[in-house]
Amino acid sequence: MLKIVEVLPEGFVGAQPEQLDDLLGGPTLIHLSGRRQPALFVSLLLHGNEPTGLFAVQALLKKYSGSGLPRALSIFVGNVSAARHKLRRLDQQPDYNRVWGSDGDTAEHRMMAEVVESVSARGLFASIDIHNNTGINPHYACINKLETAFLQLASLFSRTIVYFTKPDGVQSNVFSRLCPAVTLECGQPGQSYGVEHAAGFLDACLKLHEIPEHSVVPQDVDVFHTVSIVKVPEGVSFAFGASDVQLQFINDIDHFNFSEMPAGTHFGWCHDESAKLMCQDENGYDVSERYFCYQDGNIELAMSVMPSMLTRDEKVIRQDCFCYLMERVVLPPHLLQLQA
Repeated sequence: MLKIVEVLPEGFVGAQPEQLDDLLGGPTLIHLSGRRQPALFVSLLLHGNEPTGLFAVQALLKKYSGSGLPRALSIFVGNVSAARHKLRRLDQQPDYNRVWGSDGDTAEHRMMAEVVESVSARGLFASIDIHNNTGINPHYACINKLETAFLQLASLFSRTIVYFTKPDGVQSNVFSRLCPAVTLECGQPGQSYGVEHAAGFLDACLKLHEIPEHSVVPQDVDVFHTVSIVKVPEGVSFAFGASDVQLQFINDIDHFNFSEMPAGTHFGWCHDESAKLMCQDENGYDVSERYFCYQDGNIELAMSVMPSMLTRDEKVIRQDCFCYLMERVVLPPHLLQLQA
């Protein structure tokens, strides 16, 4: 399934996401030379309806079209067949950001292993995976290790940093074992600032001689730890506003994203006592009762927590999740640049 090329495909820089399947013929890894080694690795369109990564890379390539890249660059263009239809993934496909370095023997698992092997052999400076959100979220960076290089790289994009260790099969998780790795969450598709922000970050990474090794200043970062993934169980009906379902959520629920919400915050209504949200912690344990309670038919937070990735997109909720829950992280002293 994977194509590996060392020349930028003709027409790539001007292509729209829905044109890439015909242009490239499938998922493609592009190795480009630059004045400095090792290479920066960038993955984009792991979800076909999240085009900001493509537009950011196109802007970067246009900028250096006549002068050459400051650093070698490897670009993985992911789910182009889903991008053709502006979907996260096709119904018969696994999620392209859940098949990296995890158990599984699908064609997609084998393809991602081939990508890792190819870029590792070339050498890695850092790994950047670019995504969009479907709900209302700020721009933020995600890391899988609480280490200085990861924090420094993430803070170049945003002071808001999310640390998580699950799910296993995300791109950044496997690359975090090889080099500093971050995931960029660039707001909703179609926002020009998201493209500009991501492109500026990539440009800065290409120009770095090295990733700073000094500790971060506490006032420069807000770090949150993802403690639970929240899902609507399969077979349970839900909607926003409409009441003829088992779980009814408030209409503007995605406005809760990245706000520290107190216990008792109202999420909606439960019209069927047997239908409740399912929460799992990083080890896969059921922690539903820790985070949600059901009082007189109301769905409420059982403790203070910060949601992220809340979305009103019902298809995304079915294919992925309803949201994540986070808690603020107090970084250990060795990661902080403390003032005398």
